[in-house]
Amino acid sequence: MLGLAAALLTASAGCTSAPEAGQQPTPPPETQQSALAASLLTVTLQTWSSHYLVADKGGGADLMAYSTQAKEWETFTLTDVNGGSLASGDVVTLQSISGQWGSAINGGGGAIRFTATAPQSWEQFTIVKLSGSGNIVSGDKIALKTVVTGQFVSAANAGGSTVTASGASAREWETLTLGIQAGGGGDGSGLDFGPNVFIFDPSMSASAIQSRLNSIFAQQEKNHFGNERYAYFFKPGQYNLDVQIGFYMSAIGLGQSPDDVTITGSVRTKADWFQGNATQNFWRGMENLSVVPTLDGNTMVWAVSQATTMRRVHVKGSINLWDNAWNNAWSSGGFIADSRIDATINSGTQQQFLTRNTRLNNWQGQNWNMVFVGDEQAPSGTWPNQVYTVVDTTPVIREKPYLFIDGTGKYAVKVPSLRTNSKGTTWATGTTPGAVLSIDTFHIAVAGRDTAATLNAALSAGKNLIITPGIYHLSAPLQVSRAGTVILGLGLATLIPDNGTSAMNIADVDGVSVAGVLFDAGVTNSPVLLTLGSAPSAVGHAANPTALFDVSCRVGGAAVGNATACLTVNSNDVLLDNIWMWRADHGSGVGWDVNKSINGITVNGNNVSAYGLFVEHFEGYQTLWNGNGGRVYFYQSEIPYDVPNQSRWTHDGVKGYASYKVANSVTSHDARGLGIYSVFWNPVILENAIESPNHPNVKFQHMITVFLGSTSGAAINHIINGTGAAVTNQNMVSKSSY
Repeated sequence: MLGLAAALLTASAGCTSAPEAGQQPTPPPETQQSALAASLLTVTLQTWSSHYLVADKGGGADLMAYSTQAKEWETFTLTDVNGGSLASGDVVTLQSISGQWGSAINGGGGAIRFTATAPQSWEQFTIVKLSGSGNIVSGDKIALKTVVTGQFVSAANAGGSTVTASGASAREWETLTLGIQAGGGGDGSGLDFGPNVFIFDPSMSASAIQSRLNSIFAQQEKNHFGNERYAYFFKPGQYNLDVQIGFYMSAIGLGQSPDDVTITGSVRTKADWFQGNATQNFWRGMENLSVVPTLDGNTMVWAVSQATTMRRVHVKGSINLWDNAWNNAWSSGGFIADSRIDATINSGTQQQFLTRNTRLNNWQGQNWNMVFVGDEQAPSGTWPNQVYTVVDTTPVIREKPYLFIDGTGKYAVKVPSLRTNSKGTTWATGTTPGAVLSIDTFHIAVAGRDTAATLNAALSAGKNLIITPGIYHLSAPLQVSRAGTVILGLGLATLIPDNGTSAMNIADVDGVSVAGVLFDAGVTNSPVLLTLGSAPSAVGHAANPTALFDVSCRVGGAAVGNATACLTVNSNDVLLDNIWMWRADHGSGVGWDVNKSINGITVNGNNVSAYGLFVEHFEGYQTLWNGNGGRVYFYQSEIPYDVPNQSRWTHDGVKGYASYKVANSVTSHDARGLGIYSVFWNPVILENAIESPNHPNVKFQHMITVFLGSTSGAAINHIINGTGAAVTNQNMVSKSSY
């Protein structure tokens, strides 16, 4: 994370006056927030006589029950305030297509009117399952009871006219059939993707979809360290939408090609929530779709920073990688792979960026460290006048597995084939080569239902995992022992080890893929969050390597967390593709002696390749590389801000710990495009940003150090091994090679 000088947004509390007669009381701010921090479903409600409840005129009027068809006015956003799966006794709200909430006037006893602009006490209802056990699912008979007065929603004569909140008990007039159209995995496939996946198809009303998108984005735009996670699925077809992506959100096309799903409008991330500063626009992504930008001057805005991804995307126009609506506010990304940009991609204020195996057409802009690997039409220039590091072909890569709908209408997962010395996308000339896995081979995990025990049982039974959006507290690590296992996280699915263990251990086997997962440290210290293989290993996996895609590890920020290390790679030939290791520098549970973590990543395996490695703020070496034959193409690192004093950050007579440390025993290594930055709050020195053995086959190309702060007496003395000038007081030093 860069640009810390911009303060975090804060909210101030004010006084609340007594409500006027006939006006509902304003709940305290935390109550208003909790009404938004929830799971969202697209639903219909049908009476015993088969009439649908209707927000008359789409909102702004009374709730009625006269319709025999479910269209826009009959479709509601149901927000489960309790979060997780919908259960009897949960508190819910209903929002119409116009975005207005249904309000039981005076808390109950009369009309229900869709006029409220925010959910407060009159807009809250308790949902009651009227028969059977378990969670509430589509087709269940339910009743709704006002939270304030305890009266039931009642359709007079079981439908055909008015609806009031006046029932004393749940009888025929109060019985409703719940239909779930999206969210809850409800798309008629028989699959349960949980309450936080929304599945859209082109036959749905564009305004209904847009209303749902707006509701979720309003919740997630500022939800920096919240618990909510969401994924959108777009079935093949054409859409006219503005898909805004906030924290912990993913937009995913379900076609076999990115061009099977086209969104005209935009899929975009801006930074209005932070006055244009996009340096904290983390944890979000878009995949496997095409965009025709018609907003923001017909340009797609993708103002992102770390832990973001754009994969298998065809932009039929231009992209700005920063929020150009503001006055040159910083951005700190980012990663694009296996994509095509038809017009111009402008990096603007981006401090660094990696594109891989992408057709660029026309790249404009530079700041510190722009890396292009296996791209078509990559920019050219002489470094450091143009800070472009261009690697003509990608030595070895397998693209991230992705979910799609096959020709028979069934869900499946494609695992793309391994490529060597590749250039451009996998889909330019047709379907991406690879293995197709039936959805039947997957256990679909849902937060609140699945545990370490159920997930490990599925893995032991030979299942792959789809981990749907949510937070999963683990009492024991997930054990991945079968070669070829695919673990696909959606919507930044988050794993938290609760008992001081790792979150996941992957055996030293061929071809495991872990994608789209956030590993978050628990309060009790974990020795490591994620381990691949066991050291030392003599087993080769070059023909079928294990790979991590869009994987993040976080220590602190959302809450106090502790982990001695985040990621340890013991297996050989591993592929790391867009990885962020982050000891939090802001948020909750942050401080030198609070969220303790020594190393971000330790690599003991040989021939490990990393494309896009971001490692920040750890208290020892950010990156410790012990294996031979390593490749790192693009490295971004901030050393810790909060070192208390030099005596606590000195070892063996050396001031500080290098960000990038290659062990003295290593005889071959290749690193290109490295940016290492400091914002020391106290007068401390880092002697070398990079330390490595002096060996002809240990090579570094295009290195940069930047001092972002202005603390007197603080500095990075050298770029690498005692060479390169010092950086102090907001200056920059570069070195072409070593």
